[in-house]
Amino acid sequence: MSFLQNNRNVIHPKELLKKEQSGIRKFNTKLALKITTGVGSMWSAYLFALLSIMSLPAILVLISPSLRQDFPKWIIATSLITLIAWISQNFLQLVLLPVIMVGQNVIQDKQNAKVESDHKTLTYLANLQEEQMVELKIQREMLDYIKKEINHK
Repeated sequence: MSFLQNNRNVIHPKELLKKEQSGIRKFNTKLALKITTGVGSMWSAYLFALLSIMSLPAILVLISPSLRQDFPKWIIATSLITLIAWISQNFLQLVLLPVIMVGQNVIQDKQNAKVESDHKTLTYLANLQEEQMVELKIQREMLDYIKKEINHK
């Protein structure tokens, strides 16, 4: 038996995940996964940190008005601060959160399929090992019987 040959008792996780998806569901799943992996990257962390830091000068000017001349006027403008607040508080939280949850659910489904496949494989291997141990015990008993018969003659 080849080691690369499929075994009917071992199910690949991809087989457990095979479900027909309609066009829009397939699109939503792929998009959610792409967004989830994108947002879960260090590049997104850098971008969000930069977005957050952009509003820092305006906060510093509010705390200490004497700093107003240290920053360009456009960076402490109310309109920029409002835009940054809208992006971070409304868009990122209200839009990305549900998308990331969908992506996490898809990823969790894949992990659950792998767990199920591993469980079935390990159960099969454990049962196979038990059968082999029974076979070996029977063979040992037969050999002992034959040895005993030979010694008696």
